[in-house]
Formats: sequence, structure tokens, C-alpha cells
Amino acid sequence: MTTLPEAWSRTVPADWDWTRLKYVAAVGTGHTPDRAKPEYWVDCTIPWVTAADLSKRKSAFEPLLGTEQHVSEIGVANSAAVVHPSHTVMFCRTASVGLFCITGAPMATTQAFVTWAATKRLDPRYLLYTIAAMKSEFDRLAYGSTHLTIYMPDLEALDVPLPPVDEQRRIADFLDEHISRIDRIIDARSRSLALLESTRASAARNALLGLDSGATVETTLPWAERVGEGWTVRRLSHLARMGTGHTPSRSNAEYWIDCSLPWLTTSDVYRFRRDDITTLSETVLTISQTGLENSAAVMHPAQTVALSRTSGSAGFAIIMGAPMATSQDFVTWTCGGDLAPRFLLGLLRLMRPYLLGHLAMGSTHKTIYFPDLQDIAVPIPGLDQQRAIGSALNELDMRTISHVGAVQRHIELLREYKQSLITAAVIGEFDVTTASTRSVPA
Repeated sequence: MTTLPEAWSRTVPADWDWTRLKYVAAVGTGHTPDRAKPEYWVDCTIPWVTAADLSKRKSAFEPLLGTEQHVSEIGVANSAAVVHPSHTVMFCRTASVGLFCITGAPMATTQAFVTWAATKRLDPRYLLYTIAAMKSEFDRLAYGSTHLTIYMPDLEALDVPLPPVDEQRRIADFLDEHISRIDRIIDARSRSLALLESTRASAARNALLGLDSGATVETTLPWAERVGEGWTVRRLSHLARMGTGHTPSRSNAEYWIDCSLPWLTTSDVYRFRRDDITTLSETVLTISQTGLENSAAVMHPAQTVALSRTSGSAGFAIIMGAPMATSQDFVTWTCGGDLAPRFLLGLLRLMRPYLLGHLAMGSTHKTIYFPDLQDIAVPIPGLDQQRAIGSALNELDMRTISHVGAVQRHIELLREYKQSLITAAVIGEFDVTTASTRSVPA
């Protein structure tokens, strides 16, 4: 066995070699023609690979046949852009580091990519799988606190295993077959995830609008055409006390000493963006009693329902599991005697498409303004039925989350298996001509 460079920490069969990648594949990159010259962007017919083309693909190992964007011949001729030949391997080295493809036609690309055009000593498909096997090495080489980058000198110094070309092709054929099978299974599991979420959303809608309890009646609500017979439609402001929050002055340091009061901010929204939890009792940030007393912030009681209304966090709702304050990015409702908090939470989550699509304002950062929120009307049955619906929704959530978690774990295991299979194959840990496929998780 021949030892590979330290970064790989593996060995290869004795009749294999390892070599610097640039010695067996021509290294290149891409460029963006000048956007300030419109003539460079007329009659664009040359496929132009960007990270967006690779991030949406179900499989990174199928040849890339088309791109969203194109460049013109004059744009290429007047820039450092290059049309790379078919079967070029492209790897994104900035921002979306780690995306890769093999081209199925001549294509140009941006400066965010490094490209390798294999020589006769290297099968392009084997190179593609080798690049995939080097994920941990690329993770090690990436630099940057905000946007990661792998620099060209590091990429030009990469070493790769190099079996005989016939063996490279056998390995590529083996991986083409079995990675395709694994990807199909992952795709099927991913579709089952979408079905689980769709089923939960449909069941929740039927319960929250009384559509599964017999006769229904029409409403004037823009987001709910029908509700259960006997339900009433009332303004939310008549059913719950509306409020908001505030941020104590950052210029007064004494307001930010001995902070112990839970303070709901947009920093917490990531925890309930997927609607996987209904109640939040602890917050990322806290404020002090002094800051509370010297600002417009207020402590809302437990069971208050909060809705984020600004920026990229708009539209997400949660129930406070303990008394807490909020920033001005939230609107709150403290329910009266005719409205159950869990039922209101379900309605707000059901209304999210309406809130964002019709009430939120702003082209970049969406904001839902208070006057619009004050006008919201909601359908409600009696309080006992609201509580029963809330309990049913909790059970539905628990079942769905359990099933989703099991499927997600299976997908993760499949991805880990795929990565280990690729790595083992490209460094010769097993003979692909005799390998069994029965161990592929189904």
C-alpha cells in the first residue's frame, strides 16, 4: 500500500500512484464580463455556470446540461472568461464552497469556480468522485469568518490518488450505478418529508377552521372562505389585549447590567421558524429590571402569544412559556376569556401566507404594521372546542415531528454512507469488480 499525502490520511493499493492534480488536469477558472457594458449581455447563448445552478440539483454527479444564465460571445471575447470543454469538472471555491459538477456541454463560469479539464491520464468521472471524496480536505482549506474561500494556490497544490485509467473507469462505473441508487432513495425520502408536512398543514387547517366537523358556512375573511357552522368571526383586538415591546437605550450602560429578564427578540425566531415548538420559556437575550423601568418595554404574562412582524423574521408566532418582555419587532396578544392561546397560535401560523403576502410591506425587508394587525378578524368556536382543537394539534405535531425526525435521520445516514462509499472507492479500499451492493440502505 502507498501512503497518500498527510491531508488524506489514507493508503492506496501498491500499483496505484498519487500525484499533484494539476499535472493530470488543466486548472482554470472563470470570469464575469463587465456588467456596465450592455453589449456584452446581448445575444447570450453560452451557458454560464453559477452556484445557483448547482445548489438546486438533486444529484451532483449527473452531467450539468444547462444553466440559468448565459453570456455572449462578445462578452467572453472581451473578458477573462473561458468556454471550458464538455466533461470539465467545476468546483465552487467561494461563498457556496463545496458545490461541484461535471459539465455535459461546453460552458463558461464565474471567478467563483476552479475548473479541471482532465488529460488522458485521468478519467473525468473518476476526478469528479475524487473531488467529492475530498470534502474534509476542502473544509480544512476554506478560510474566512463570513464568506469562506479556498485560494487558488491551495487548489493548485492538491494531490490525488491515481490508479490506472481502466481502473478509474471501473470505479466511476461502479459509483455511477450505486450513487444513483442512493440518490433515488434520498429523493424518495425527501418527497416523503414534504408529504408529511403537507398532511400536517392540511389537517391543521381543517381543525382550525372547523372544516372537519360537518356543515360549514361562508365567511368574508380573505384567508378562509369557509368555517364550521356555528363559529363566529370576531376582531382579534376584541378577544385579546394587543401589545408590543421595546429596546432599552443601548447608550445607557446601566440598563444592561444584571440582565435576567427574558427578552424575546428576532434572535429567537430560528427556534420556532419550522413551527416545531409551541412554547418558548427562555430567550437568547435578557434585559435588566432597570432597563425595563426606563423604557417602553413591558413584561407580558405567560401564555401571551407573540408574532414577529419585521425583517426576514416576519410572520412567525410563539406562545410565551413564562413572563417575558419583547423587542419592538413583535406584536403580542394576551388572550381574554373567549380565546385560547394555543388556538390563536394555530390561527396565526395558518394565516402566515396571508400576513406576508397581503399585509407585509417593503421590497427588501418586510414589515407588518400595527394598524393592519389591529384589523385582523378570526373565526372561533366555543372555548372548550378551541382547547380540544389545541390538544389535537399538539398530538398532530408530536406525531409529525417524530416521523419527520426518523426520516431525516435516515436521509443523514444515507448521505454519510454515500460519502464513505465514494471515498473508499476512489482510494481503492475495496475491489469494485467484486463489491456487493446489498449493504446499501433501502
